Amino acid sequence: MSSSNSDAAPFLQYHEPEIVDILILVSFFTFLWLAEYVSAKTIRAGIIGPIAVGIIYGEPLANILQHDWAETFLYLGYIGLILIIFEGGLSTRLDLLKANFTLSICGAATGVLCPIGFSYLLLYLGFGYGAVETFIIGAALSATSLGTTFAVISSASKDVDLSQTKVGAVLVSAAVIDDVTGLVMSSVIHDLGSIASGGDVNLGWLIGRPIVASAAMAILTPVLTKWFFAPVFRRYIEKHFHKFDHLSNIILMILVLSAFISIAAYAGTSILFGAFLAGAFLTYLPSTHPEGPFVVMSREEGERSKDKSPTFVHTFEVYCLDAQQYVLAPLFFASIGFAIPFLDLWTGEAIWRGVVYTLLMLFGKAIVGAWIPIWAAAKHDPKKAHEAQAESAAENGNSLEKVKSSPDSPSRKAAIQSSVSPMILLGMAMVARGEIGLLIVEIGYNNTPYVSQQGFITAIWAILLNTIIGPVCVGIAVKYKGAKIGKGPWGLVPGPNQAIEEEMGRRRESRMQQQMQEEGEARMEAHRNSQMA
Repeated sequence: MSSSNSDAAPFLQYHEPEIVDILILVSFFTFLWLAEYVSAKTIRAGIIGPIAVGIIYGEPLANILQHDWAETFLYLGYIGLILIIFEGGLSTRLDLLKANFTLSICGAATGVLCPIGFSYLLLYLGFGYGAVETFIIGAALSATSLGTTFAVISSASKDVDLSQTKVGAVLVSAAVIDDVTGLVMSSVIHDLGSIASGGDVNLGWLIGRPIVASAAMAILTPVLTKWFFAPVFRRYIEKHFHKFDHLSNIILMILVLSAFISIAAYAGTSILFGAFLAGAFLTYLPSTHPEGPFVVMSREEGERSKDKSPTFVHTFEVYCLDAQQYVLAPLFFASIGFAIPFLDLWTGEAIWRGVVYTLLMLFGKAIVGAWIPIWAAAKHDPKKAHEAQAESAAENGNSLEKVKSSPDSPSRKAAIQSSVSPMILLGMAMVARGEIGLLIVEIGYNNTPYVSQQGFITAIWAILLNTIIGPVCVGIAVKYKGAKIGKGPWGLVPGPNQAIEEEMGRRRESRMQQQMQEEGEARMEAHRNSQMA
């Protein structure tokens, strides 16, 4: 009777976990952190270690974790992915995205079309795969892992803050576009099974819905932000934020992020795209006037000043960064390892086909970087180059070269030469497929009759190796060429708030001098009074 009552109890019965389960979880997280540290130090790609740990602890290899745990970690990891992209949106330079949007479109289109085209050359004509199967696999390899892209940008910031560079802006824009395109194709592929089984599916609406939803969000978000949300926030709301500092910030951040990913999900586009737009939305909201409450030089100033508030980036650092960096992000990359059928990869035919296809897909994404020297040559302006060179000389060799609308190198040849390192960085950063590629190919394999076991394994090989090779190459490029890229024509660009920051610095220095003068006069007055006494 008591057993029956306990089974029907409308609550989770608390009991002490088994020591074996506790030790498994402790070892899992310990190895996640150690593997990330080792892979970051040895191959400059910290994401590789957690993927390997996920393969070992998950069902693909040792199956140490219980299935329910793995599913829970997958959900937590996806929250980590959302936070990675949300942070990327918060720290993204909107002015750079706008200035380099055309170049980003060219790169994104190349990054989608080339892998699909090359897939037909090899898989359809060479290996004899079906046409629809080839399209599904090519679509999976046309995606760029947005989470991996932002993780690479974040890990490289110790050497150069890629989010503040021109090539970094092109990378982010192209990766976002490729991600949205990949999710659109995943929606189409998901319903190909219904079409194959004779289901009543409106193909036009099936393809058009995610495209229209993505375009609508991309257009309406900046328009409504600029003409409605930002003016309302700046006039009526932001002046009250300094009363609660981080608390008011984090509540608004949660509401905005939840709203954007919900709208994206129900509209039929990628929630990752929604997370990026949420971060960009919050970046634009506060006023940029020097007296604005969010215009601060440091987090400490926002926390201590009575009429100032920390920025949303500062609040993210306080509430989310540690959890994301040490728990959620490693779980996300480990969940990629959970989804890799590791033992099925090791047959002779699977290996050689996978490696050949990997190399072709590596080239199919790396070719995106070729747009950098093409753009540098096409946009080179000798007049601007001469003006920039004279300005640089007048500033006594300032290490940060001025970047205008084109790479201002002394000659066209020099412009092309200075774009080689950014070309390698952009091309290799686009290579990682990660979660989006796995999602698309697994949808094609599990939900449609088109993808065979052999094709699935070939795709997994290419996704896995490209997700490893890309970040490793980016890490090496940043290590040896990061400083050069940062100082070059595709590198760091002075921010739009630089004049505001300089003005704030001058005002702060003036106040300090005035305060020191007043303190000196007070001491002299006190000294005179003591002598008179």
